[in-house]
Amino acid sequence: QVQLVESGGGLVQAGGSLRLSCAASGRTFSMYTMGWFRQAPGQGREFVGGMSWSGGSTYYADSVKGRFTISRDTAKNTVYLQMNNLKPEDTGVYYCTARVGAVIHTETTQYAYWGQGTQVTVSS
Repeated sequence: QVQLVESGGGLVQAGGSLRLSCAASGRTFSMYTMGWFRQAPGQGREFVGGMSWSGGSTYYADSVKGRFTISRDTAKNTVYLQMNNLKPEDTGVYYCTARVGAVIHTETTQYAYWGQGTQVTVSS
């Protein structure tokens, strides 16, 4: 079992940056592949990116590739989502997720553990 708590959301102008944090507690952090999803108003949850449990690989949705970066601090049991050059279409609730296993999946059903979400709003 792992508990996830996101923070770092807020309101930012287009072109700006935000860094989201996801603090994990519970079982050994390094056993989990981590993912970030987002949900815009009236839309389903969309895969943003993920990092394998070894930290050796990352994968991003085409819509954020080159602008968003996932990293982690194993000592702090924290995963980060650095978001640069934000666009209004990046607006939504961002969720941190975790799954046991080495593969980064893009489907919500593959992730067993979810944070409560943090709101990101990008104004034009």
